[in-house]
Amino acid sequence: MTQVKLTTLTTKGGCGCKIGPSDLREVLHNLPERKKDPNLLVGLDTGDDAGVYKLTDDLAIVQTLDFFTPIVDDPYDFGQVAAANALSDVYAMGGTPITALNIVAFPIFNLDKDILTEILKGASDKVQEAGCNLVGGHSIDDQEPKFGLSVTGTIHPDRIRTNAGAKPGDKLILTKPIGVGISTTALKRGLLSKKEIERVTRVMATLNKEAAEVMNDYEVHACTDVTGFGLLGHLSEMAAESHQALTIYRDDVPVLSRVRELAEEGVVPGGSKNNLKHVQDVVHFADRLDDIDQIILADAVTSGGLLMSVPEEEADRMIEALEAKGIDAHIIGDVSDGEAGHIYVK
Repeated sequence: MTQVKLTTLTTKGGCGCKIGPSDLREVLHNLPERKKDPNLLVGLDTGDDAGVYKLTDDLAIVQTLDFFTPIVDDPYDFGQVAAANALSDVYAMGGTPITALNIVAFPIFNLDKDILTEILKGASDKVQEAGCNLVGGHSIDDQEPKFGLSVTGTIHPDRIRTNAGAKPGDKLILTKPIGVGISTTALKRGLLSKKEIERVTRVMATLNKEAAEVMNDYEVHACTDVTGFGLLGHLSEMAAESHQALTIYRDDVPVLSRVRELAEEGVVPGGSKNNLKHVQDVVHFADRLDDIDQIILADAVTSGGLLMSVPEEEADRMIEALEAKGIDAHIIGDVSDGEAGHIYVK
């Protein structure tokens, strides 16, 4: 197989290539309203991770799709990360993924076909790890490679987790570190060591399966996964949909190593800057937090962790259960006093 650094073939990588939240909201705002099917339990009305449609009183399906440009150079790793990222939306809703379809865009006449084979192998192995079934897909010839999955899962209609429902006094738990966008931008520029590349790749390729399984044993009032809109972006959605104020503590948020150093050197993706601008009217930073702290908290994440709002009395036990599974989980804040829909960073 011809060795090609996949990240050199794109202008943006991973979830950083997504249309920004402000532009996306403007586009969706102009869509005509449609008659709502009563069996559509979660649809376009909220900024949730996936759609949910009820089939029977005991069964609903969860549907999502996600694809993006290469976030790492190794094709197999790219397939793994893209698959983990797409599957995560089902886990964030509390569902179990059952089938997946490949979404492929690839310059088939310009790149070695073995590269695409490796991407598909990486995704297939990750789908199998999830206990999900790969059932087909669709491909197009495109000069800029892109890959992802459309995933269908199942869930009981009474067990759906959404990004609404956070309650006063809840603790906020995050199951993966942030800083992925800055780290992978550094990877693209050749600024990461082999060990650092392995670390960020491992974080992105890790399924949220075990975290979701732990979540199902506890009372969770709200849940989402942290991806392209960054930690602050997904917190703002949870705050708005829950009609609550959220407080997070900068020092309690896990961050990948050397991220601050890289950000200080200007290694920041455009998507992260757009994320920070999008939430500037609803986020209130403590005076001691500088521009670097702010951009890190808004950094565009690819295949991030679950962000959960759980009752205070269950938070510590849940952290212990997550850590017992080898998950680097942290309590990063709480549902607090303040203006509904706003975030306070201390």
